[in-house]
Amino acid sequence: MGALSFSFVEAAEAKSWVEDYYATIASQECVPAGFAVNANVACVLPLMCHDDEEEAIDRGIDGAHFFGYSLAHYYAFGAHRPGVTDVWQDFLENRERYGFSRSVAATTGMQLGAQLMAVLRGAIGTPAQIRDLVRAYEEAGVDQLIFVSQAGRNRHEDICESLELLARTVLPEFRDRAEASENDKAARLAPAVEAALARRSPPRAAPEGFTVPATPQF
Repeated sequence: MGALSFSFVEAAEAKSWVEDYYATIASQECVPAGFAVNANVACVLPLMCHDDEEEAIDRGIDGAHFFGYSLAHYYAFGAHRPGVTDVWQDFLENRERYGFSRSVAATTGMQLGAQLMAVLRGAIGTPAQIRDLVRAYEEAGVDQLIFVSQAGRNRHEDICESLELLARTVLPEFRDRAEASENDKAARLAPAVEAALARRSPPRAAPEGFTVPATPQF
């Protein structure tokens, strides 16, 4: 199965994950869960792209931090009363306490990473900054990056402008390499994938005369 990480991992750490993942596929212990091997590693990063770094931060950092805060609220520290708890207000009041410092993340002129001085930042910056960040994940062997923009109170118009700028100024470089890289990976993995599938038990045959019952009508 493909591996999708939601932990905002840095490129350097992602490299070790990628190496472990593909080493597992090539190992004798690899037995696919299904009848195909989807060899891909994806990471998630917040995104807001603008030619002016400060504007990118103003448009995107609160939404990015709310995304991270809300995940932790529901899965870690939050005490939630459905229909009552205002998670956005809770975020505004407590973000610093849980490591979502706006002032730290808003530092300009630095190389982007999943975190900036231990505070979530991701791909919020200029096309040049984001291009360098994406290159780092590409060099680490990450197959896909999934960008989060539609979070918190990020404006629809800002998100569309960000995506259009990204598509025009950043993605062409990586698109030109993507197909060749995918083909090279498929050829490299083909013997390991074939061996892994051979270790998997064949599909079970349905009993003779088996039918799927009709769905009851209500």
